[in-house]
Amino acid sequence: MESLTAGDLHTLLLWAYGLSSVSVFVILQFVAVAYGRHNDGERAWWWGPNWPSRASFVIMETPLTLGFALFYFLGEKALEPAPLALFLLWQAHYVHRTFIYPFRRKTAPGSTMAALVPVSSFVTNIGVAFLNASILTWISIRADYGVAWLTDPRFVLGVVVFVAGYYINRRADAILTNLRAPGESGYKIPRGWLYERVSCPNYLGELVMWTGWALASWSMAGVVFVLWSAGNLVPRALSHHRWYQEKFADYPANRRAIIPGLL
Repeated sequence: MESLTAGDLHTLLLWAYGLSSVSVFVILQFVAVAYGRHNDGERAWWWGPNWPSRASFVIMETPLTLGFALFYFLGEKALEPAPLALFLLWQAHYVHRTFIYPFRRKTAPGSTMAALVPVSSFVTNIGVAFLNASILTWISIRADYGVAWLTDPRFVLGVVVFVAGYYINRRADAILTNLRAPGESGYKIPRGWLYERVSCPNYLGELVMWTGWALASWSMAGVVFVLWSAGNLVPRALSHHRWYQEKFADYPANRRAIIPGLL
């Protein structure tokens, strides 16, 4: 019996993440992920014990930084210019997301996250890292990213879209971070900029960013990651939006959850 090759594993994971993104989207319409405002005493036992929020963020995002770097540098083409440029794009977001963002965000003392969230995210993010890193440098899997790819219109447009999404995500996070004054706790209605149009511009920024990655890498791995991100982020945005509407009687009626004017 032939052994499973890296290419076979890559194909299986593409199908697995692509199909499961649909089921995740459906499930999360009915189940709010147990962290932050949704992590209360009424959640089901199977979410597990509470873990500190900051440590949980680092745990669940680490595969997307260190894991991605490991898979990338295991490949034969890690020092070629085009793969390296794509590698740096990915790391520009996830190094901040893993090692800076959790310590800059203002959380209530003793803020926790249900253990199932970081544990399941850690496991699934290993697969995401493998899918996207291996296309850059593994001979048996990679697309053709020669030096000419750096001037290809698909790469250039993808980088522009990625940077736009990166800016939206970072600015939205900064507004949330500065929402509470020192010593304050509790939740407020975010005001200004894209928060006047949607409840979760930070999630919108992520979707734009990974659409840019899919364009710049011109890969099925990138497309599947957009689907996987949407399957997770859109239901979470809808859940946050409903929470704001229930929590604040004066919540702006014209705001949508994640896409201005639509959703």
